[in-house]
Amino acid sequence: MAASVDFVGILFVLWGALTILVGVSTLALAVGAVTLLTSQTGGRHVAAGLTVGAFGALAVIAILWGAAHVGVGIPLRRRRHWSRTIALLLSSVDLLLLPYGTALGCYALWILLNAEAKRLFESAV
Repeated sequence: MAASVDFVGILFVLWGALTILVGVSTLALAVGAVTLLTSQTGGRHVAAGLTVGAFGALAVIAILWGAAHVGVGIPLRRRRHWSRTIALLLSSVDLLLLPYGTALGCYALWILLNAEAKRLFESAV
């Protein structure tokens, strides 16, 4: 069971890194939309402004979501008691992120809700 918990921690770090990468690339799209917003071309300011707002918000959410996964994945591998609880919460929300988040969420919940895994974290306190 210890190897499975370690693997969940690795998957959390990997998922977080990929989500941060998506957030940074979405931020680059927002910066591109800012250039359209500041250009002299008329009639596109409303659409460019909406694009900047949407891409900027999605980028910040993705970067924070990825950072949360990385921030939990590392302590999860070190068997910090609090990391199991936070990982269960993140995994529950990951179930909504089809298809890879659903797979990660199902696997993490399956492993972390196991009684033997719970004992691993209780002995680490």
